Amino acid sequence: MRKILLTVATMAIIATGCQHEVVLTSGIDTDNFDTTARMQDDFYQYACGGWMKNNPLDAEHSSYGAFNVLDENAQKNLRDIIDDVSQNENPKGSIAEKISMFYNIGMDSLRLQEQGAAPIMPYLEKINSMKTKDDVWNTLVTMHRRGGHVLFGVFGEADKDDAKMCIAWAYQSGLGLGDRDYYLTDEGNNVNIRKGYVELMTKEFGMTGFDKMTGIGADKLATMVMDFETRLAKAQNSRLENRNPQATFNRFTLEEASAFTPNINWKNYFEITGILEGMQSFNIAQPNYFKVVDDVLGDTDVDVFRAYFAWNIINGASNYLSDDFVEVRFDFYGKLMSGREMNRPRWKRVTSTVDDAMGEALGQLYVERHFPAEAKTRMETLVRNLITALGQRIDMAEWMTDVTKANAHEKLSTLLVKIGYPDKWRDYSGLEIQYDSYYANVVRSNEFDMAYMFNKINKPVDRTEWGMTPQTVNAYYNPTTNEICFPAAILQPPFFNMNADEAANYGAIGVVIGHELTHGYDDQGRQYDKDGNLNDWWTAEDAANFDKNKQALINAFNNCVALDDPELGLIHGNGELTLGENIADNGGLHVSYLAMQNAIAKGQVNKQMMDGFTPEQRFFLAYAAVWASNVRLKAALQLTQMDVHSLGRNRVNVALPQVTEFVEAFGIKEGDGMWLEPEKRVVLW
Repeated sequence: MRKILLTVATMAIIATGCQHEVVLTSGIDTDNFDTTARMQDDFYQYACGGWMKNNPLDAEHSSYGAFNVLDENAQKNLRDIIDDVSQNENPKGSIAEKISMFYNIGMDSLRLQEQGAAPIMPYLEKINSMKTKDDVWNTLVTMHRRGGHVLFGVFGEADKDDAKMCIAWAYQSGLGLGDRDYYLTDEGNNVNIRKGYVELMTKEFGMTGFDKMTGIGADKLATMVMDFETRLAKAQNSRLENRNPQATFNRFTLEEASAFTPNINWKNYFEITGILEGMQSFNIAQPNYFKVVDDVLGDTDVDVFRAYFAWNIINGASNYLSDDFVEVRFDFYGKLMSGREMNRPRWKRVTSTVDDAMGEALGQLYVERHFPAEAKTRMETLVRNLITALGQRIDMAEWMTDVTKANAHEKLSTLLVKIGYPDKWRDYSGLEIQYDSYYANVVRSNEFDMAYMFNKINKPVDRTEWGMTPQTVNAYYNPTTNEICFPAAILQPPFFNMNADEAANYGAIGVVIGHELTHGYDDQGRQYDKDGNLNDWWTAEDAANFDKNKQALINAFNNCVALDDPELGLIHGNGELTLGENIADNGGLHVSYLAMQNAIAKGQVNKQMMDGFTPEQRFFLAYAAVWASNVRLKAALQLTQMDVHSLGRNRVNVALPQVTEFVEAFGIKEGDGMWLEPEKRVVLW
């Protein structure tokens, strides 16, 4: 679940044995501005228009913004690390050897072309040999152990009634297009996407020869899969429905689940995956969907399962086979769905694959080279300042009763903060890498990860474990562990600038920190208590007041335009789907602004004009700069349909008018484009 945000600051450095005060910059790059735009009417265009002009989209990207800039830098740093590791004589079985071997086999273009579809043929032959429903079930479990989530997935997650324990979660899955709405609605580009998806399957069934293997035409195989996945899609919850943590937690004992879905052999599944021992109960997140899965397993012809399972193998493997498979897949998922014109170069794709397989091993090397200790220290200070400010904002909330405020403070006091990198690193000694095929190593990596995940189930949750690697340009809040995490790679400009005045840092990384803190109190996070349990700790009055404010924010983002195109149509934002992130932006802005005011009172912020802007103005300009980006129309459509985050322009132009301090800082008046009546402004945290 992708969350965002972060910051830090600095005042002086030591050089040549003497301490010198650093002349800090404003942290504002005026080249980012479009001064032809009036900031009171379109603040995003004013603050980011220059950046957008200076950073046009290249053929490789469907969108490109501040996150992408840092991600590109992280990729180059990882490549340098891998190159250095590969030049050494590495001990057999060492992490260095595994990294080097995995990368080199992925970069061996000649070998990949020679092998073609050969690496996946044993899997396809096994699938084609299925004759009975027992064969179908056994193949499904085997594919799950390799990370192929056909029909559904099973994962280890916290027990919502006892968050200290990890239990099994059965979750809807199995759609090649990723989301049910692509199958069910004609909005935007969906009709073309469905047509293109069938064409992709037809091509790749033919490229592997699976049509000849089965004696069924490639076009018919593709239609069988499309019809089958559409049946699954009709039964699945929407993304919005899955945002309700109460609705997606449904405890079953093994006996209850077996009676509920008799065609799903839960006992066999848990025995084979090694998680039956110690199991008291588990969660079926979408019971209605699993009733349909049960029906499917009972009434679907084996030929359909052959086509569906084979397609999952082919589709999951295409990026790791010869170039013809990579190109055909990119034409659909890259060009048609997101509007990209050119695939990423091989080294980036292979680096990402190695990173996915051994992320913390690479992360340990990344931190040694690219994360100074002083950055972590300063970040810890900044987080403390934001936590203090959130406590103040809780006390200032006029809509909240003292009882709920006390509970909110208690939750804040137990928050776990993770900065930079984990205290202990994951052990990869059990991961086997061989020089047989690129895809074979991907499969072994998936099996290793699935075994690692299954091994957590029915055991206490490890709160020291990280959900992101240090080289990830992102951040997150986890409600079941009540933790915020800021990986090393995001602690760079424009998020955090050690040479900038604190006003800009509070506007950028400070809002990111405040954003993640607020996730503990958004429409989802507020349902979890200080221990991470799904527990209603609100009074009825406070819950009603929260919902009233929440609805105003939903309406604001429902009314904003995501894209307006003659071909794709007029598409508005989805205020319900993006609600949690929009609440977090709203809270992050208010909390970090107060933290900056606290810092001003302590003399830690330059109160003078810098580059023509007050500290209050620099705060909001720095916030806007974080969301500068260019986005292709198809990508904007895809993000609006599937992403819980609003587009960058709306995270500025819709979010900022809610903040009275922004309105006052730039003298925005009634009639201006950025004006919002005071009574309509949403203030939750």
